[in-house]
Amino acid sequence: MSIATPLRKPRNLALTLVESLGDRIRDGKLQAGDKLPTEAAIMAEFGVSRTVVREAISKLQAAGLVETRHGIGTFVLGLGDTPGFRVAPEQLGTLQDVIALLELRIGVETEAAALAAQRRTSANLTQLRSALKALTEAIEAGRDAVAADFQLHLEIARATQNSHYVDLMSSLGSAIIPRARLDSEDADVFERRRQYLRRVNAEHESIVDAIAAQDAEAARAAMRTHLANSRERRRRAQAAS
Repeated sequence: MSIATPLRKPRNLALTLVESLGDRIRDGKLQAGDKLPTEAAIMAEFGVSRTVVREAISKLQAAGLVETRHGIGTFVLGLGDTPGFRVAPEQLGTLQDVIALLELRIGVETEAAALAAQRRTSANLTQLRSALKALTEAIEAGRDAVAADFQLHLEIARATQNSHYVDLMSSLGSAIIPRARLDSEDADVFERRRQYLRRVNAEHESIVDAIAAQDAEAARAAMRTHLANSRERRRRAQAAS
């Protein structure tokens, strides 16, 4: 069973593998009762060592997502067996649903940005810059930028040095990022969407710059502006519809 494309120089291979497998469990691609591929198969699929695979499986076990039956294999427990907060895809079916989630994110991520500015390490800053670069490249190339956008917000959570922020963002997953695809064959529509994403990305740059400068108030303000702008864009879309 194919799980994912090979990993690309992640800052932490085990955590990246946990995120990839966890996303597939949350998305239903790996369902309760499914047996995970063998360690060798995961190693080959993701290009990681046996040690990394075992560490990732251990973290998934700790999160209650899988269980290992000795001599048989590792099996998905399913989200129903794991208490915890999550937002299912069907809970984001309307613009009002998206707006409600943005209100939650304003409350959580605004303070996360401030903490990230106060606590970020040089390694965190490297990952933030890398995530921002990947997002910019996706926009300019006309690719779906959702994964890169989510990765940037996840790196901000990591820079808080508070695992609860990371756990919450991971549980929400990339579904929290409003989708603005650049796949139109109409050149004018394509360019308008790209210009829109460039404006959004300028907001991301302001957040990262404030975190880099270790300016907590500026980071807090930049994140609030970014998410409040996203909320208002959705409110205008809702009013127009």
